[in-house]
Amino acid sequence: MNFWTQKKLASIHNLHDVERLARRKLPRPIFGYIDHVAEDGRTQRANLSAFDEYCFLPKAFVNVSQIDLHTELYGKRYTVPFGIAPMGISALSTYQGDLVLARAAAKRNLPMIMSGSSLVPMEEVARVEGADWFQAYLPGTPEGIEALLARIQRAGFKKLVVTLDYPVPPNPDNFRRAGFSSPLEPSLRLALDGLLRPGWLCNTFLRTLWKHGMPHFENNYAERGAPVISRQAARDFSGRRHFDWGYLDLVRRLWPDTLIVKGILNPEDAVRAQQAGVDGIILSNHGARQLDCTISPLQVLPEIKRRVSDIPIMIDSGFRRGTDVIKALALGADFVFVGRPFNYAAACAGQAGVEHVADLLQREIERNMALLGLTSLSQLDRSCLYQPTTGEAPPAAADCIR
Repeated sequence: MNFWTQKKLASIHNLHDVERLARRKLPRPIFGYIDHVAEDGRTQRANLSAFDEYCFLPKAFVNVSQIDLHTELYGKRYTVPFGIAPMGISALSTYQGDLVLARAAAKRNLPMIMSGSSLVPMEEVARVEGADWFQAYLPGTPEGIEALLARIQRAGFKKLVVTLDYPVPPNPDNFRRAGFSSPLEPSLRLALDGLLRPGWLCNTFLRTLWKHGMPHFENNYAERGAPVISRQAARDFSGRRHFDWGYLDLVRRLWPDTLIVKGILNPEDAVRAQQAGVDGIILSNHGARQLDCTISPLQVLPEIKRRVSDIPIMIDSGFRRGTDVIKALALGADFVFVGRPFNYAAACAGQAGVEHVADLLQREIERNMALLGLTSLSQLDRSCLYQPTTGEAPPAAADCIR
């Protein structure tokens, strides 16, 4: 690790720091793409305020010399109860970004979900040890779906994550305000944004052009997709308006391994997904990127967990602190996925940055578990939380002891 990387890591003390550093590191359009939230940001605010609805009820004078954060999911034992959420076009924020994230995840023994809207061929990422999660946006025809699933299986992925909350692309007004568009449209402003960030220009964009040519959307279909500057790129993310539950039933028939759906918020949808035979659900509002004024996944977690209890219920959207992760686990989540901070970390300091952010979040969880008087994730449940807005009295101290 060189001196400059060490200096960057020394300035990152939490997941908020890495966002501020990435804002200075990345060109305005690329940062704007990652940072994007739908319309007026009400969904984003809902994600953040949901964590404020709960307070902790810590227990004092407990021996917390040993804290165990290991979590088993689909037969694999992970070091921590969180992983890396799927993030599109991460290879535009750092060189070969999908590989950077996958290698860091392997080093820290946590899962990384590769995004279908990625710019590195899935076959390359699948060669990284432990990289067996792939997130897909389904093509618009049964034939296209079958061909894509066959490719994913050949590549070696065992866990397929199908995103359901993308029948149409989101409102692009905030993208345009940041100077980002899909396809990317060459302009003097875009060139100036790149020149103002010479580190990114040389180490990410020009390096990619020199070694790999113009980036393409590699994994939306069974065949290679369009270049990021092609007008056909927009068509690669359309054509899903007609989807209904029959398409998920089709995927279940075609996919022989672990099937997970992402983007569920309605309890009735969770029940229907379970009836389709899925092996897990990721509660998500797409990091507040899709529909504004949407409920937070944390708010629907208890009800969905009550109605669907025999498959893993995972969650993402808005997680930035160890306390956020702990609250979700206490409310019934089996696992948490975190997105943007890992993308920012990769942009700022490559694989070392991603590992550093994972370590920071792990240490926060360990520290907060000790302060709660808990030594194992299995001790986390609703009795360790108090919800002031309900007006209910806190449970008796004995109710929190496990």
